Amino acid sequence: MSKFQIISDNNNKSSSIKKSLVKILNRSEIKRPNLIIVIGGDGFMLQTLKKNRNSKKSFYGINSGNYGFLMNKYSSKNLIKNLSKAKMISISPLEMTVSNKSNQSKKHIAINEVSILRQSRQAASLSIDYGSKKLIKNLVSDGVLVSTPAGSTAYNLSVHGPILSLNSKKLSISPISAFRPRRWKGKIVSDRSKITIKNLNAKKRPISAVADNIEVRNAKKITIKTNKNIKFNLLYDKNRSLQKKIKIEQIRRETS
Repeated sequence: MSKFQIISDNNNKSSSIKKSLVKILNRSEIKRPNLIIVIGGDGFMLQTLKKNRNSKKSFYGINSGNYGFLMNKYSSKNLIKNLSKAKMISISPLEMTVSNKSNQSKKHIAINEVSILRQSRQAASLSIDYGSKKLIKNLVSDGVLVSTPAGSTAYNLSVHGPILSLNSKKLSISPISAFRPRRWKGKIVSDRSKITIKNLNAKKRPISAVADNIEVRNAKKITIKTNKNIKFNLLYDKNRSLQKKIKIEQIRRETS
């Protein structure tokens, strides 16, 4: 029998699915080596991927949360068939490096997005460069968000950022409640770009930098780039691929 691992969130629904899953898997053989089955919601999947960032395994998510964009729907009847026929996609995360007001440097990865957020009642005052180009000299806003294609239907979509195709090789830079320039809608850039965001008034207008759900406060300078050396292999049921989910969100946006 192929080796596999089950990682489950700590709630009643996840535990119930895990019990059912173990019974099915104990009497069946999975024709997939190096498999990790993750039971939970999107947040739990992101957390699990980061903990296993050096793993060469494949991750099959089963949704026990709310939306479950990164997950698959649980079907006890079709589980073995779904696992054997699941399609794999590989994604690379963003790498965020933050210098804070004490000149300490911290580094974290983000699978969905890096969010730069105002830390007080004062709006943030930011400059944004990508590569050697100055994108914007002074953005006064609640913050700015840099999203991967995989994360473009999450927080990025909520701040009216563009939905990116999974194979687009692009990143989205989207303002959060822009005050000046009020009409700036953001920018789509190559995923090979190095994005640099500076706090222009760190003393009066503090900001935090958040990699998915990991926060670094009192940030002065943030650099963001795609780390191509890290690849996460995600498995999706046939006809429910991540590409298809993103396409559905694009259609919903265009028709809503």
